[in-house]
Amino acid sequence: MIITEISKAELIQHLASLPDDGREVFLLHDGQVRLTAIAATTLINQMRANHDLGLLETYVLGQAYLSAGILASTVKERDRVQLNIECGGPIAGVYTEAWANGAVRGYLKHNPIPLEKPLESLDLNELYGPGFLTITRILEGRKQPFSGQVMMQYGDLAKDLAFYFSQSEQTPTLIILSIHFDQQGNVDGSGAIFIQAMPGCDEETLAQLEDLSATLPSLGSSLASGESVKHFVEAHYAPFGVQYLERQEVTFSCPCSRGQYETYLAQLDEAEQDDILAHGPFPLELVCLNCNTHYHFSEDALKTLFERGE
Repeated sequence: MIITEISKAELIQHLASLPDDGREVFLLHDGQVRLTAIAATTLINQMRANHDLGLLETYVLGQAYLSAGILASTVKERDRVQLNIECGGPIAGVYTEAWANGAVRGYLKHNPIPLEKPLESLDLNELYGPGFLTITRILEGRKQPFSGQVMMQYGDLAKDLAFYFSQSEQTPTLIILSIHFDQQGNVDGSGAIFIQAMPGCDEETLAQLEDLSATLPSLGSSLASGESVKHFVEAHYAPFGVQYLERQEVTFSCPCSRGQYETYLAQLDEAEQDDILAHGPFPLELVCLNCNTHYHFSEDALKTLFERGE
């Protein structure tokens, strides 16, 4: 992956002033509830820079990145989680993937998102339209991935993810996704909270947590002010006896490389290779959808690569 530099000096300065991005895991109410929270302001800004996103596109894909980042807390070691949305509205589709180690990548099917009229709010229901949400866990050592799918009910990713867990995994879940923009349209704070009931959790506790979460100040705004996500959770969920477990970094990261694309080109059949050399265009450009890295191959480089393959 090739990182696209964030160009705005004031944004770079702001990001440097914030606590590092990270995923924090807690238990609440004597272990009856698991809470995962992430701060991901730098991650979302790097995603925006690499994919060259406008404000709406940053909001849509950013929510999916936050979701993937918290979902990855449900797997371990080198396992990963994929979040895929296929829908009939202008968004058309979103794909994200996150590893247990905190790496997140993914893309929008339409960038920019085509709009018939200017947006009056960031209500995404009409932009998603009818669609399906699929979560897939790919576990190392298992031959088959584990997938579940639901029809989107709300056009609101946080609510639709909570609906997925209640239907597919029978786990009461609450999700908060927060992306805060400053007056210049920069993302100055971004984070998420993922609350799940553990076996034996009583309904009254869940109701109290839902009521509390509905009255929280904006997580994105709080992170933009320099507050850490750990402090946010410990301060606001204190009545539930917060027990801190662990921290994991989260980053925008993709394992693609020029070498992978060289291998792909070398394995093309002879007719395809001859067609590339005959018609170009040169340099040949291959693009990784997940991180928008552009890899370029000159005519001479391709000739050498194909000869080596032979």
